[in-house]
Parts: sequence; structure tokens; C-alpha cells
Amino acid sequence: MIMPKILLFDIDDTLFPSTEFAEQARRNAIRAMIGMGVAESEERLYQLLNQIIKEKGSNYTGHFDELCKMLEIKRPARFVAAAVAAYHDTKTSIQPFPGVPRTLLSLRDSGYKLYVATNGEPTKQWDKLIRLRIALYFEDVFVSGELGEEKGPSFFKKILKALDTRPRDCVMIGDREEADIASAKAVGMHTIKMKAGKYAEVPTSADASISDFSRIMAALETLKN
Repeated sequence: MIMPKILLFDIDDTLFPSTEFAEQARRNAIRAMIGMGVAESEERLYQLLNQIIKEKGSNYTGHFDELCKMLEIKRPARFVAAAVAAYHDTKTSIQPFPGVPRTLLSLRDSGYKLYVATNGEPTKQWDKLIRLRIALYFEDVFVSGELGEEKGPSFFKKILKALDTRPRDCVMIGDREEADIASAKAVGMHTIKMKAGKYAEVPTSADASISDFSRIMAALETLKN
């Protein structure tokens, strides 16, 4: 059997623990708002913020503005500024999962072509890869904000067309069953689920599953069978 040589990676909870980062960053932002004088408990603000994120989506840019509206704060600028600064300061500490740089290098040296396939806003997703110091391992980055649609069969068909390759030559590695696994399988790609973050225990139809990023090479070997 000819092994696939094109690997597509999701970012969040695949290359780095984004669920853990998101909680820490949001809590740091809330604490900064309290430090500037918002007279609410951290837990209440955290619940309200998560409600806004659920309604507006994680890529919405006005989460803290909406939070101030909910709290009926008449002059929100200083609180929004404090929250945004604290959130972005948290980014300086993000790290990839253990073994990610070494494994990506090993995969590339073994002849695999590495790409990113992710939902989100392009600049925001590139920012993550650059801060994680892994951007240069990838041949290209495919982002829903540039392709014009969220992950689904059509999203992956556009990637196949851009790469001028066959589905069976590709493996999608990600953490979300519907977006990463089912959608890629629908167009004929191989799939590996990264069991991390809030979707770790969701049942999967992936060809292989891993909970340690460094096990990708072994998972790829199982695709021979």
C-alpha cells in the first residue's frame, strides 16, 4: 500500500493545549477588569464571558465590549483595554504540546509534506503558529477565513484542488469529530484524532487516535493495514 505523504494539522488542541490557554487568558482578562474597578466576582464575570463567547463565537472581536454592555458600564474603554492587554500578555506563555517541534521535524525529514488546515481568522491563526515557533515547519496554511467557509467536505475539497492531489494521499490530524475527522473522511482522506481538550472523549470514526503528539509516526504506520 502506498502511504499518504501529505499531512494536514488542525491548530487548537492539536498542536497546543488551546482549551487550557483559553481559560487562563480569559481569567487573566477578567482579573484585570476587576483590578481596574469592576465590582463583580471573577466567577460571575467568567460565566458571563463564556455566555457571550458561546453566542458570538470565539473569533468575534468584541467579547469584552459585550461584557461591559451586560454590566451596564457607561465608560467601558479602560476595562476593555485592561482585559485585552491581559489576554494578549497571556499569549507570551503559550507552548506547543510536548514533542511537537521534534515530531514535526522528524515527519518532514521522513518526506512528509506538512500543512495546517484550520477554522478561524488568518492573522489570528498565523499569530498562534508564530508564537509557538512552529510556523516554518509547514508548507502552507489553509484557514477558513481565507477559503470562505468553515471546515466541512467543501473546505477539504478546496484544499485538495489547491494541492492538486488525491484524497488518499492526505491525512487530517485534529481534535474535533465533525470538523476535522468526519469532514475529511467524507472526501476520502485518512484521519487521526488528537485526543486532547474538551473533545478528547467524544467518540470518533478516525482511522487512528493518539493522546501523545509524538505517537503520530506510529499512528501513520497503522494506516498501512
